[in-house]
Amino acid sequence: MSANTSIAAGRVTDPQRPPGAPEAGRGAPRASSPAGRRGTRAPADWRKRAEIAVLAGPAVVVFVGFVILPVVLAAYYGFFRWAGYGTPTDFVGLHNYVVIFTDSAFQSVLLHNAFIVVLSLVLQGPLAIFLALLLNQKIRGRTLVRVLVFVPYVISEVIVGTGWSLMLQSNGAVNDLLQAIGLGGLRADWLSNPSIAIWTLLLIISWKYIGFAVILFLAGLQSIPEELFEAAAIDGAGYWQIQRRITLPLLGPTIRIWAFLSIIGSLQLFDLVYIIWGQYIASTAGTSTMATYMVGNGRNSGNYGYGNAVAVVIFLISLIVALLYQRFVLRRDTAGALTERNG
Repeated sequence: MSANTSIAAGRVTDPQRPPGAPEAGRGAPRASSPAGRRGTRAPADWRKRAEIAVLAGPAVVVFVGFVILPVVLAAYYGFFRWAGYGTPTDFVGLHNYVVIFTDSAFQSVLLHNAFIVVLSLVLQGPLAIFLALLLNQKIRGRTLVRVLVFVPYVISEVIVGTGWSLMLQSNGAVNDLLQAIGLGGLRADWLSNPSIAIWTLLLIISWKYIGFAVILFLAGLQSIPEELFEAAAIDGAGYWQIQRRITLPLLGPTIRIWAFLSIIGSLQLFDLVYIIWGQYIASTAGTSTMATYMVGNGRNSGNYGYGNAVAVVIFLISLIVALLYQRFVLRRDTAGALTERNG
């Protein structure tokens, strides 16, 4: 036996090993090479990246092809006088944009859009909250009422526009109904009278899209714990006090999201106006919007370069409004959802 080792309790010990140090082969941590660690992790990392690419790739391609690319091409064509075919060669620089902002017709449609944005919020918001509170109660037939409120939202804009345009004509169903019930004095030219047409449009928009707001608010109401209402009732709070102090504050994030969607939709309103009033009647009736102005002065006039410039202006206005809304209104909702990344 070597002089450097001794046998104690059936095991070989090394007298030169410091006290407390682990024996070789027993309890000693095994050093693993960085290359080995990288080799074991690399396949998993590449597998995750491949899964992300396969799942998100088609959506990214569609988004770039149908959103980003059209915006870039519209910005490019907006610097030309272009008939819509062939390669644009008549470069006009910022002339199209100068014409847009100096055209009194565009200023009028911009005011129409602003009016629609404000009145849509004022008319739809309170009514949708009232209906949501009503339909959130346990009443007989509330499921049927929910369906009836939501049905207009899922109906195609073409059907809605065609139906309302037929009913609201001078000899349409609405005037005939007023005459039949003895209210013939209320008969009006609902579509052509400039002082009435814009309110007719707001009525149709509210009827069409209020169901979406009601469904959103119902979802927000059902996410509020019932214990809060019970505790407030025990403390002696009345129904309207509960709604004002508890329901509306907790429903605030949902209301702000709906308001954002309503604003963007009102800025880009096109289909109902174009179907009901058309490109010529809309301007005389005072219901034209930026989108109808774009189509009328772009595609229908054979000046696609100018139409693309108008599209860019609409995009920039919507983008600025969205950024400002997120900065000053949605900031309180997004601040709690963001976390700082350490390291």
